[in-house]
Amino acid sequence: MSVSTAASSAVSTVAGDPSARCDRPGPLPVLGRDVTVPLVTGGEVTYAALDYAASAPALQRVWDDVAAYAPYYGSVHRGAGYLSQLSTDLFEKARGTVAEFLDCRGDDQVVFTRSTTDSLNLLAAALPAGCQVFVFETEHHASLLPWRDARVTYLDAPRTPGEAVATLERALAERDPYGPALVCVTGASNVTGELWPVRELAAAAHAQGARIVLDAAQLAPHHPVSVRELDVDWVAFSGHKLYAPFGSGVLAGRFDWLREADPYLAGGGASRKVSRRQDGGVDVEWHDTAARHEAGSPNVIGAYSIAAACKALTEAGFEELVAREQGLVDTVRRGLAEVPEVRVLSLFGDDAPRVGVISFVVEGWNSSHFAAALSAEYGIGVRDGLFCAHPLVRTLLGGDPQSQGECGAPEAAPGEKSLNAIRVSFGAGTPDEHVERFVRAVKELVTNGARWSYRTQDGRCVPAAGAGSTA
Repeated sequence: MSVSTAASSAVSTVAGDPSARCDRPGPLPVLGRDVTVPLVTGGEVTYAALDYAASAPALQRVWDDVAAYAPYYGSVHRGAGYLSQLSTDLFEKARGTVAEFLDCRGDDQVVFTRSTTDSLNLLAAALPAGCQVFVFETEHHASLLPWRDARVTYLDAPRTPGEAVATLERALAERDPYGPALVCVTGASNVTGELWPVRELAAAAHAQGARIVLDAAQLAPHHPVSVRELDVDWVAFSGHKLYAPFGSGVLAGRFDWLREADPYLAGGGASRKVSRRQDGGVDVEWHDTAARHEAGSPNVIGAYSIAAACKALTEAGFEELVAREQGLVDTVRRGLAEVPEVRVLSLFGDDAPRVGVISFVVEGWNSSHFAAALSAEYGIGVRDGLFCAHPLVRTLLGGDPQSQGECGAPEAAPGEKSLNAIRVSFGAGTPDEHVERFVRAVKELVTNGARWSYRTQDGRCVPAAGAGSTA
């Protein structure tokens, strides 16, 4: 087999080889699905990864695609050799795959970044002079904090989707009608999982001459995202939440502001032509495409893995994935509702549509202690804390988040406010057994208490070595 034929075969899946499609029912195959972990009470159990909102496990399909390409890896846009040309072709085709996945407009550009945070910081650096930014206090820090060099209006947390739209309309009506403006909003909350009224917010922004960027970090892995239908100007998301590892992200959308801005990073790849001046200085002609903001050797494997994930999710059938995930959401919600000591956090109310992200507090329990017990005694990985959304958690808990103190002591007495929360999150690779085990573990911990002693170490609650059972 020739090198050309071998390379074509190796990377065929990124072009959509039907034989590689994930059309099996149930959870999609992910890495780590068979990993076992020890329990402090003895024995081992298959690990239940229920922290998808932080980083989702890589799809097996993505890992296989990357492994097939890896022997043909080469420097992108840098060489005349076959492997460099092949890698360049894959890298640029990845843009098209992502654009198709997001249903971008014909003149939109896809810029590869390091993460959602990087994407939004890139856009923040490209804002026109005098731009005013409107952002709800309920945002993740990735979309709450990058705008420090702009005029920022922070909007109070709404309690209904309609209130969110009305709040934005009032704020935009009071701004300078002739200056540039940008609205930044999440598609799905990383704390509550609730879906935000993105299309209505986009309409409100455009009616007042403002633009809007969608933080889709928690939406894209769980729900189809159409730039055209939502009518957003930009969308940002991360590969590591979309079942694709290797530290890459995307900023996709209109390019006029990005074209007029200085390159996000100055260096090779962003420059089209560099020449010395007679006075000793340097003249630079920058690219006016996505390359303008992709200086340095790009993360071709990261971009390729995102494209592979986009194809895998599309070919698996997003409608089926959404329906199955909603079944898991219902299982968790019903189970938690049967425990009076559990309070599920919600901004828009219990009936609000949501993705597989649920946060809650347990009366009388320190959240770190509860999460540690889920891990050590049941092999379940969740997250506890403030989830990089401090103002939102403060609003939902009704107080200021603080240090939790010693993990072995209850966080709050009955009737008192919790300080932090616990988050369970899942998605396309989650087996039914994992969420069923989680619900069972919550009920047992609340009813019987932890079976082991715990202590605080480096700010985390961990099992006490050699402490034995507390039963």
